[in-house]
Amino acid sequence: MNGLILTSLGLPLLAFLFIFLSEKNELKIANISFWFTHAMGISIISLLVLWAVAGFPSHEYEWFSLYQTEDYHFPIIFYLDKIGAVYLFCVWAIFSIIVKYCRVYLHREEGYKRFFMTIFSFAFGLNMVVLAGTIDILFAGWEIVGISSFLLIAFYRHRVQPVRNALRAYTIYRFCDIGLLLGAWMSHLLFHESQHFSELANLFNNPSMPPAGYASLWLVSTLVLIAASGKSAQFPFCFWLPRAMEGPTPSSAIFYGALSVHLGVFLLFRTEPIWSYYYLTRLSVFNIGLLTVIVASLSEKTQSNIKGKIAYASITQVGFMFMELAIGLNDLVLLHFFGNAFLRCYQLLVSPSIVVHMLRVEGSTDSDFYIQDNHPRFKFLPDSLKKVLPEVLQNTLYVFSLQEGNLELLVRSLLWNPLKSIGVSINKTPLILKLIYGCSSFALFGLVILATHMGTEYLAIPVSVLMVLTSLSAFSIKHNPIGVWNAIGLSSVLAGVAIWFINPDALFDVGLFASGIVPAWALGIVVLIKLLKNDNFAATPFAYRAFSETQPRLSLLLFLSFLGLVGFPISPAFLGEDLLLHHASSQGPWFAMPITIAFVINGISAARVFQRLCMGRANELNIVEEKA
Repeated sequence: MNGLILTSLGLPLLAFLFIFLSEKNELKIANISFWFTHAMGISIISLLVLWAVAGFPSHEYEWFSLYQTEDYHFPIIFYLDKIGAVYLFCVWAIFSIIVKYCRVYLHREEGYKRFFMTIFSFAFGLNMVVLAGTIDILFAGWEIVGISSFLLIAFYRHRVQPVRNALRAYTIYRFCDIGLLLGAWMSHLLFHESQHFSELANLFNNPSMPPAGYASLWLVSTLVLIAASGKSAQFPFCFWLPRAMEGPTPSSAIFYGALSVHLGVFLLFRTEPIWSYYYLTRLSVFNIGLLTVIVASLSEKTQSNIKGKIAYASITQVGFMFMELAIGLNDLVLLHFFGNAFLRCYQLLVSPSIVVHMLRVEGSTDSDFYIQDNHPRFKFLPDSLKKVLPEVLQNTLYVFSLQEGNLELLVRSLLWNPLKSIGVSINKTPLILKLIYGCSSFALFGLVILATHMGTEYLAIPVSVLMVLTSLSAFSIKHNPIGVWNAIGLSSVLAGVAIWFINPDALFDVGLFASGIVPAWALGIVVLIKLLKNDNFAATPFAYRAFSETQPRLSLLLFLSFLGLVGFPISPAFLGEDLLLHHASSQGPWFAMPITIAFVINGISAARVFQRLCMGRANELNIVEEKA
C-alpha cells in the first residue's frame, strides 16, 4: 500500500515534468496525458482494492522526516481512511474524464500545453491534500491547488476580466490561508506530536479532560472554519466562485464544480475532533452553511449565464454539507459530495453544448424566440411565497440577489480597504521620517529593556511592527514593481530578524528560511530590471504588459521567483515559514500573528506584480501606450 500511495502522488508530478519538457505538439501532449492518467487510475484503484481487502483500516505511512530537532519535527506522513478513499476515487474518476474531454475540447488552443501542465499540477496538489497525514502536508497541497486555480482562471490571459478575477480568487485564498497557517501552528502548540490526523480523534476520547482549554479550542476551530469557508466559497466568501468561471469550461468543472470547491468540507472532516468538541463551534459551522444556502440560492435565480447558475448551485449544496457535518451526518456528507461532484462536473461540461443548441434553435426560428415566457423578475419566487410576502419585500429580495448580497463589498471594506489605506499612508510618508520613526522606536525599546532588565526578545516587537508595515507598503504600491519586490523581500528578512531576536539559538532555522527567500528575491530583481529596461511602466501603470508572450523565458523566471518569495512548497522557505511560526510561539502566541499576516499580504502583492507584467495582450499594450 505504501508504494501505491507514493505512486499515486508521483504520477501527476511526473506527467507535469514530461509535458513541460515536451514540444508544443498537441498529439504528444495528449498521448502523455492519456497514458499518465490511466497509470494514475491503475495505481489508485489498486490502492483502494488493497485497502478494502485489508478490511478498510485507517492506514498511516511515514515516508521520511524532512526536518527534525530536539523540539521540532516535520515528518512526511500520508494517511488513508474512508474519507480519503472516497475523495481519492472521485479525484481520479473526474480528473480522467476532464483529461479525455480536454484532449479534443482544447484542440488548436494556444495554451494547450500550459493547460495540461496546470491541470496535472492541480491533480498532484489535490492528491497531496487527500492523502495528507498532518495539517502541514495538507497545507502544502492546499497551496499547490491555490496557485493552479490562479493560473487556470487567468488561462485566457489576453482578456482583462479573467486576469482580474484570478487575482480576486487568489486574494481570498491568501486571506483565508491566515486561518490555515495559524491553525497549523496552534495544532503544534496545543497537541505537540499528536497533531497527526490518525491521532487527533484519540485526544478527545475523554469528554471530562479535553487536550486544551475552551478558548484555545474555540480559536483553532474558528481559524480552521475561516480556511474552509474561503476555499469552499461559503459565507461571506460566496462571491468569488462564479467569477472564477472565467477559465476554460473543463477547469471550471474540475475545480469549482466537482473537486476544489469541496476541499473546505474535507478540511472540516479532517479537523472534526477539534471543532465538534463544543456545541458553539458546531453551531458556527451550521450557521455558515445556512447563511450560504440562503444567499447562494437567491443569487442563483438571478444569474444571467449558465455557468454562474451552476456555480451558485454548487455553493448551495456545499452549504448543505456544512450543515450536515454540524449535526453529525458524516456518511450522508460523503454520499452528498459524491453525487454533487459528478453532477456539477456533468452540468458544466455540457453547458457549452446547451448554449450552442439554444442559439441554433433561436437562429432557425422565424418569430421571436424566448427561452422563458415571463421575465425572471416574476419567476424569482415561488407562487406560495408571492402570496405571503408583500411586494416591497419581494423587490428587496430581488435587488439583494442581483447584488449577490453585497458580500464582495463587505469583504473589501473589512479586509482589503483598511490594509490598502494603511499602506497608502505609509508610502506617502517621506523616507527620512520613516527612518527616524524606525530608529526611534527601536532605540526606545532598547532603553526600556536596559532599564527594566527585560529579555532582548522584546526587541522583536518593533521589528515585527516594521515587518507588517513594510508588507502593507508593498500591498499598496502600483507604479513600481521593483519597489514592491524589494518591500516583500525586506519584510521577509525582517521576519527572520524578529525570530532571531526571540530565540538567538534559531539562527540556523532562520538561515534555512533565508536560503529560500534571498535567492528568489535576487532573481526577481534581476528579471524585473531586464523586463522593464525598455518599458515605461509609470506612463501606463494599469496596462498589462504581456511579457509572457514577448519575453517567455524571463516571465517563467519571474514566476519561479514569485513562488519562492511566497514560500511555495518547492523552496526551503516553505519549511522555513513553519519553523519561524514554531519559534514565534515559544515566547507568546501573539508573535505568530504579525508574521502570518505579513506572509499572506506578501503573497498577494507578488501575485499582482506577476499578473500585471506577464499577462495581457502585447498589441493592446501598444495601443494603450500610443494613447498615453
